[in-house]
Amino acid sequence: MTGQVRTVDGRVAGRRGQETRQKLLDCLSEMLSSSPYRDVKVIDVARRAGTSPATFYQYFPDVEGAVLEIAEQMAAESTALTELVEGRSWVGKAGWQTAQEFVDGFLDFWRKHDAILRVVDLGAAEGDKRFNKIRMKILNSVNTSLADSVAELQSKGRVDKDVNPAAISGSLVTMLSAVASHQKAFSSWGVKQTELKPNLALLVYLGITGRKPTR
Repeated sequence: MTGQVRTVDGRVAGRRGQETRQKLLDCLSEMLSSSPYRDVKVIDVARRAGTSPATFYQYFPDVEGAVLEIAEQMAAESTALTELVEGRSWVGKAGWQTAQEFVDGFLDFWRKHDAILRVVDLGAAEGDKRFNKIRMKILNSVNTSLADSVAELQSKGRVDKDVNPAAISGSLVTMLSAVASHQKAFSSWGVKQTELKPNLALLVYLGITGRKPTR
């Protein structure tokens, strides 16, 4: 953990305090993987972390405040998704590889952060602007990068000029986030992960380029 970390009352936390704070966040993350968000209580998080509720309240106002901190940390990691698109070619075999690696990275990110993303989606769906802001922060960076890719292909005459880059990229990102949120459901439909990824990559490639991929 880098930078100054402050307690609820504004004091700068020392090294041990920062470690305790992070342990509380780690324990909360683990609990969200197995328990409904609203069933998680401060006393349970503190007990799992080997400390007291009073210590928890030194760093967070409540469970929701700690969840938002975890979500912010996750959103910061989402910059890695942008790197899968920026500066990458969408032409020929290289373009097909870009589509595959992007889909692979997107699904892996969602799977890694599945528990907290479910809470973020719930909060955003209920109209909580804080959770919606985090969700949009994750999706917007990818959306902008994909839109730039479409616009670049347009400038080179490879994509029809009537195509709206923002509409295409927004539709693809929405599709990917929905699929990523329901990866387990595909198994019940008889779709294996090894089959899901290349088919998603095909849809992404077709959406960005308007052409069949060169394999």
